[in-house]
Amino acid sequence: MIRNLAQGQRGFTSNAFLVAGADVMSDGTDPGESGADVDGRTVLVDTGNEFDVVSVVERFVDDIDAVVLTHTHPDHVGNTEAAVDAFDVDVWGFDPDHHLVDHRIADGDTVELGAHSYEAIHTPGHKEDHLCFHSPEAGVLFAGDLIFAGGSFGRTDLPEGNREVLIDSIDRILEAVGPDLREFHTGHGPSVTKSPYEDIELSARAARTM
Repeated sequence: MIRNLAQGQRGFTSNAFLVAGADVMSDGTDPGESGADVDGRTVLVDTGNEFDVVSVVERFVDDIDAVVLTHTHPDHVGNTEAAVDAFDVDVWGFDPDHHLVDHRIADGDTVELGAHSYEAIHTPGHKEDHLCFHSPEAGVLFAGDLIFAGGSFGRTDLPEGNREVLIDSIDRILEAVGPDLREFHTGHGPSVTKSPYEDIELSARAARTM
């Protein structure tokens, strides 16, 4: 039900995740094979940059219901206007003053991604408007650029970056997800599906020492 549309793309782009809420994807994949209730919204979490995200979306679904942003760095939002024009959808993010964001997602809000409800967690440090999304029911975290596979963590040398704030944000995610987390999906690089909580612990330690 979660597919990285930027996988294999070249250029300056983040990952872009299609989270399916339809009964059957247009490629014949059944997102309900796991037995989960698949009613919900088909959502694009970040749109990526410098590739034709619309044509990639259309390989798998006929339409999407919304765009949800982890944050507004250019590599995460460059394809947003193309997605909005093609699918006539609104964009949701932390900062409604940003020209791409139609609706605010505040800390603690509930967001429907695919078949599950996710809590929005404000996690600044990499960028002030950064959000993570966590579903205890699904055991899934969308981590944006806060943390990465192998214990890496987001840059803090860009505007709005702050290492101490980032550490606090990672600690908050550790408290929110707990050891039962099944997987987390990052803004760059591979998703983590094996011992994801341990990777987050590594990121927390590395951010304090590097």
